[in-house]
Amino acid sequence: MNGDMNSVLIVSSSKNTKVFFDELLKNSYEEMIIAKNGSEARRVLIERTFDLCIINAPLSDEFGTDLAINIINTNLMQVMLIVKSEIADEVSAKVEDFGVFVISKPINRQIFWNALKLMTAAHNRIRGLKDENTKLQKKIEDIKFVDRAKCVLIEYLNMSEAQAHKFIEKQAMDRRITKKDLAIEILKFYGNY
Repeated sequence: MNGDMNSVLIVSSSKNTKVFFDELLKNSYEEMIIAKNGSEARRVLIERTFDLCIINAPLSDEFGTDLAINIINTNLMQVMLIVKSEIADEVSAKVEDFGVFVISKPINRQIFWNALKLMTAAHNRIRGLKDENTKLQKKIEDIKFVDRAKCVLIEYLNMSEAQAHKFIEKQAMDRRITKKDLAIEILKFYGNY
């Protein structure tokens, strides 16, 4: 069921947490780490990240909303906050704009699993967008190097912009290197790197 979500951090001060979530999740995740409070969760998150965080509020050292918001703002993790049904709407109003899923307890298994499915879909979509963003940033960086190299060729060799562009494309193709690598060579040669 977990799609590409393989690791989960469970933050709960309840003594029955491991047994409860082992049974509820039924080995759906390759790795399940349990933190007993917000402070321990923050320490764990300094070392590594997870695909999913489930916070069983309230915690012994804080309620859990600040932790949930902090995790969402600093990681690409999905966060589920489990709260008493009497305050679920109030808590949801505080955290839903940040992307935190709120589930009321006692936990309805069907609602819990539906929420996990939605969170998995959101996680996969966000990860896809992040990957696309990374590729676009790399392309922009490559274009900046090529544009700087064109400017150098225009300045030092009196080429037109079109000539510089064609020169870089042809040289890169002939030498079987990327335009960025050729641009870096040009910038180094003319001392502009």
